[in-house]
Amino acid sequence: MIIKYFSWIKEHVGKSEEEIILPNHINNVDQLINYLNKLDKKYNIIFEKKELIKIAVNKTYSSFDKNINNSDEIAFFPPVTGG
Repeated sequence: MIIKYFSWIKEHVGKSEEEIILPNHINNVDQLINYLNKLDKKYNIIFEKKELIKIAVNKTYSSFDKNINNSDEIAFFPPVTGG
């Protein structure tokens, strides 16, 4: 699985993308976030208010309960503001 990070999320993670292999028990985006939070505390800052984070699975905006697998590309975006 490829995970992409954008804007300030990228700054907190320290990279724009990473490739991971999901454990078998990870089946959706919410479980992925919980898994990442357990891997490293840097993810805790990003997902502290996860309901504000936008998610794309295979370049389509998705919800936290979207099913995922190792062939997917997941992207995390901060809230969008305009002016």
